[in-house]
Amino acid sequence: MPHPDARKFESGKLVIASHNPGKVREIAELLEPFGAEVISAGELGLPEPVEDGETFIANAEIKALAAAKASGLVALADDSGLCVHALGGDPGVYSARWAGTEKNFSVAMQKIEDALREAGAEDRSAHFACALTLAWPDGHAESFEGQVQGRMAWPPRGEKGFGYDPTFIPDGHDITFAEMEPAAKHAMSHRAQAFKLLVEACFRPDGG
Repeated sequence: MPHPDARKFESGKLVIASHNPGKVREIAELLEPFGAEVISAGELGLPEPVEDGETFIANAEIKALAAAKASGLVALADDSGLCVHALGGDPGVYSARWAGTEKNFSVAMQKIEDALREAGAEDRSAHFACALTLAWPDGHAESFEGQVQGRMAWPPRGEKGFGYDPTFIPDGHDITFAEMEPAAKHAMSHRAQAFKLLVEACFRPDGG
């Protein structure tokens, strides 16, 4: 449960600590009801910090705190990835790196399938995790993590998602995230779970 004494965001400018326009747009829409005037780290020309944390929350905190201190504004960052249980939680915080410098997730999905086969793993369970950190210029941070459980599919299916979505089937369903309508995925996703916790703890519905 969120801490009742979590620091609240008061209305005003908020930096999304991301250089990904799609992610910035999605987060901006989610924050619109809460009096946040959103600007991205990319628009401010902020450098991207080295993400060398060992957990999703650690990396989200690195990004949010760097953006907050550089901009003098409250900043929000997320870090997310896929954890395959039979692979000891890999690729985990290295999910993007498994796709290489070209961000080729077809290669990354094949790597996971190859690793599962090499391990002779019958367990294909996995989960997506998303950590969100809201940070202030004084170094204070509030962090939350959401997860969605599921299993790995092969071969990849669907065109609607991104990243590892074509190989992930959420529990209770028989289609992958990439085969789902975006609204259905967003309603249950790891990012939606983390946002729910963040909003309950740190935002007021009227933005004030």
